[in-house]
Amino acid sequence: MFLARRELWFSKRRFMLIGFIIVLITWLVFVLSGLGNGLSDLGTAVIRYSGLDAAIFEEEAEFTLGKSTLPERMVDEVLKVDGVEEAAGIATTPGGILRGSNVDEETGKKTSVLFVGVEPGSFLEPAVVSGQALELDKPNQVLVDDSLLDEGFALGDTITLSGIGIEYEIVGFVENKTLNHMPAVFVTMDALRDIKYIVPGSDRGIEKPVSAIFVKGNNVDKEQLASAIDGIEVADMGETLNGVPGYSAESGTINLMLWLLIFISAFVMAVFFYVLTTQKVHQFGVMKAIGASNGFVIKSVASQVFLLSTVSIAIGVGLTYLMTLALPEGMPFNLLPEMVLLYSFVLLATSLIGTLFSIRSIIKIDPITALGRVE
Repeated sequence: MFLARRELWFSKRRFMLIGFIIVLITWLVFVLSGLGNGLSDLGTAVIRYSGLDAAIFEEEAEFTLGKSTLPERMVDEVLKVDGVEEAAGIATTPGGILRGSNVDEETGKKTSVLFVGVEPGSFLEPAVVSGQALELDKPNQVLVDDSLLDEGFALGDTITLSGIGIEYEIVGFVENKTLNHMPAVFVTMDALRDIKYIVPGSDRGIEKPVSAIFVKGNNVDKEQLASAIDGIEVADMGETLNGVPGYSAESGTINLMLWLLIFISAFVMAVFFYVLTTQKVHQFGVMKAIGASNGFVIKSVASQVFLLSTVSIAIGVGLTYLMTLALPEGMPFNLLPEMVLLYSFVLLATSLIGTLFSIRSIIKIDPITALGRVE
């Protein structure tokens, strides 16, 4: 480590250039990660942060809320299955809202939202960041995603459902609750049915329909759930997220870009360190001539790479967090701490793996040849 620090300081300009490249790569990786998570949250936040351990859908609904319809009485059946601690129905339907009451649709500004029906007090009801929670006996109260604050909505406002004319009062705001790239408006389940199943026969004759049933429990067995109740299919969190239209393609594209970037960065760093090693053949030859072992030299090189990469990655992370302060208000960006740790470790590991090419060259160095005594 001593030799590594000394050389980093002695050849600081050269290593600053390499470090700058690593900083830029790190910065780009975390920016892409934050944008990817932000886009994923826009499409799936209501599900992603619901805390579910399993989700029950109608058979052959492909784990999609919009294709599934189940009777609410099935919640009681689910609660009887071993391992299930909590179960609650959920239903969704898109809609447009107008600010104020009796708003003229031709002149009022319409905001597209996704109505989400939940049972007040269940684990699916989100925590409010301002205002109060839903009440079962007040179906015309709603909780809305705080992104609607930018649209001019405020606590106590009256909103009108476009095309139907039902009026609601905003009693609370919730944080990071979007689905299908639309802000969520949480209503009681009965209020949601008044919207979604307003057309006679649209409920298919099912008493108190819900789209799906979300389940919590430490030892929830999907197979046991599926066999205990007829006409259903059971999904875990990943399968439920993939059932959201567009999520799989969107997240797959972002992840492919990220891992390609990491692969390319590993190659670039490997080339840098390989070139540096070949330029120091004479120095390594001297070290071996005075008794330094291959292990000692390799440890010195690995320590150098570790120090340089760690500092550069830390700077890249810092720049990413600083950049978030200057991002436009509406930009979807969510840099998760666990992802920061994961990608930091991956980038550091790729840097160290890249030194394998250098290590092979070090082992092959002959002190006499390196010192120029043999042609």
